[in-house]
Amino acid sequence: MLLKLSGEAFAGGADTGIDAETVRVIASGIAEAREAFDVDIAVVVGGGNLWRGAQGSDTGMDRAQADYMGMLATVMNALALQDTLEQLGQPTRVQTAIHMAQIAEPYIRRRAIRHLEKGRVVIFAGGTGNPFFTTDTTASLRAAEVEAEVVLKGTHSGVDGIYTADPGIDPDATLLKRVSYLQVLNEGLDVMDATAITLCMDNRLPIVVFNLMQAGNLQSLLNGTQVGTLVASEEPDP
Repeated sequence: MLLKLSGEAFAGGADTGIDAETVRVIASGIAEAREAFDVDIAVVVGGGNLWRGAQGSDTGMDRAQADYMGMLATVMNALALQDTLEQLGQPTRVQTAIHMAQIAEPYIRRRAIRHLEKGRVVIFAGGTGNPFFTTDTTASLRAAEVEAEVVLKGTHSGVDGIYTADPGIDPDATLLKRVSYLQVLNEGLDVMDATAITLCMDNRLPIVVFNLMQAGNLQSLLNGTQVGTLVASEEPDP
């Protein structure tokens, strides 16, 4: 499976920065799932807790330059997660789309697959290595490349899936258990950007949106329990 973590999740209750206790909660869930289910786990991390390319662009920076800065922010989060996972005894490798050999491996598809086969958690950082692409798109791309069976998008703000409206504003908003890729695209549902959704649709990669910070959710998903919202084709696969 491929787990997508937003950068904001690393900040805990703060607006910015990396909260060590929050990272430990995330890492513990990953390590426990890896041990309990013997599942290959890859992770894509965002960098929004440290820097967003769109923020720099809004202040007049060149968008490509600002996006490259955002890619560096994802590497910082990846290293923090790696360190915590290894403190918990879980072998881990960080692979980056931008070469920085002193601290991480370059992204090489076959090497990533081999690490997964050996029981290592592989953390993909640096986005796709190209500006103008989100880390959601990175998650869809890497999941397809390493032949993951599902993309798990973990939320961190207490929202446990996709709703008919913003549950923080509309008290009548209801949780959707399953939606199609086309429904997400046509209705503009806040899941992933359109490029990421289209990549998953073209490769028949299901997406599960769930509350990562609720204890036991990741293990429940791997155990086959319905958690959060499933994004898949309109009809169940045969």
